[in-house]
Amino acid sequence: MASRKRSAAPAAAPEGVNPKAPCPCGSGRRYKHCHGSGYAPPVIRSFEGLPGEADWVALRELVPAATAVLKTTDGREVTLASILPGGAPALVRANGEIMLGVQLQSSSDDVSRDLGTALAAALEAPAGAPVDPGPIGGAGSAGPRLQELLDTSAPFEVTVRDDFGFWLEGTDPNPAVQAGLEHANEAILPTVRLAGLDAAYWVRPTDERAHLRWVRPEPEEKLLDALARLRAAGEPMLLGEGTRYAGAFRAHGLVVPVWDLPADTSAEEWIEPATQWQTRLEEALAVTEPLNADERRARAGLLSRQITIR
Repeated sequence: MASRKRSAAPAAAPEGVNPKAPCPCGSGRRYKHCHGSGYAPPVIRSFEGLPGEADWVALRELVPAATAVLKTTDGREVTLASILPGGAPALVRANGEIMLGVQLQSSSDDVSRDLGTALAAALEAPAGAPVDPGPIGGAGSAGPRLQELLDTSAPFEVTVRDDFGFWLEGTDPNPAVQAGLEHANEAILPTVRLAGLDAAYWVRPTDERAHLRWVRPEPEEKLLDALARLRAAGEPMLLGEGTRYAGAFRAHGLVVPVWDLPADTSAEEWIEPATQWQTRLEEALAVTEPLNADERRARAGLLSRQITIR
């Protein structure tokens, strides 16, 4: 977990803000224990409350090239991209299309506020003009959170891209820009979002191996308990012959189990085994009794193979 940032002194509650009420920053804490305490505590689940929270995490941390269409509260469409040219937080094309990049070069302790700050600036920028959101990241972003700007009733549907050609759609790039695009494309790993399984992504980093990275939507503690029950009961953490449970990432408050897979099978061949594993997981998630000794040991083993993405 990122360290807290200390301010010079506890902030007085703004006029009309009850110190015992939830902090306006959206952290879920009372104001007096959050920004009113002299600290700016990290927001662990930056994308909580947005449709497709697990896919937001995947686009932020795992998927090289993908897009999704967002809608603002006033009905404007925005194209979310995994990353934009040069790591830009946002841009406005000459035709007025707004693009928002979720993979930023620097971030604060509230990624939602970083992205919201960039989006708010893009919504105000003229067509074709540079977007200037001001300081974003370590200096602390000053704008609204995504949850304040986006229509949270709109679905979040991810389109995985084979390349970054969407950067230049509708433009007439010069040779230098085209060369930059080709260079960026060389870094893309083959990636597929498994149909019917939320936020499950197959990726092949080399010709010898592939992975399944599955951002799970469950609260971290509940998911770890369920995984521990499966392991202690002797349920295989495998998805089939030649597979291996490699461990898990922890990103933005969600857990991302990872499996090693044979590279000579297609992404689509793992949909059925993953679906069957999810059924077993759902059964374990429904159990509410405290963990027994074997399950606690299994849980400790799972934690030892978990890495936090900061």
